[in-house]
Amino acid sequence: MAVVEQLLRSEEDGTLSFGNHALAHKAKLEDYEHGGDVYKVKTFSTMTKLEKNGMFLYESVPGTSVNRFSETDSGVSFAVEGAADAQLTLGLGDDTEYEVFVAGNSVGTMKTGLGGKLSISVELCGMGEVEVKVVEA
Repeated sequence: MAVVEQLLRSEEDGTLSFGNHALAHKAKLEDYEHGGDVYKVKTFSTMTKLEKNGMFLYESVPGTSVNRFSETDSGVSFAVEGAADAQLTLGLGDDTEYEVFVAGNSVGTMKTGLGGKLSISVELCGMGEVEVKVVEA
């Protein structure tokens, strides 16, 4: 998997790819239309953030490159890559329990609060692409 040179792109399968963890300086792309929604991405080596229709959807510290990001009513799935281990924060449903899978293995269930945010630590250093799937339990 490589960084997303366009910062944000629609894939043929209907998913999104975004972020560029290799950038030394901040870059952003606003008003990107995909599937009837409007997205905004900010990315560089220390942070990647994605918003959908003005609402928080994804953030990583440090920055990451994300491919095949898919959002459904029951959760999200994507492949993530970065230069270092990352803390991912996802915007999901309020007060909902989710099962989290990293690299095909369940890491347990987690519950969001009223803000709908869920945080996951993912080992990325030297791992290449890591699959993440979060589904409503």
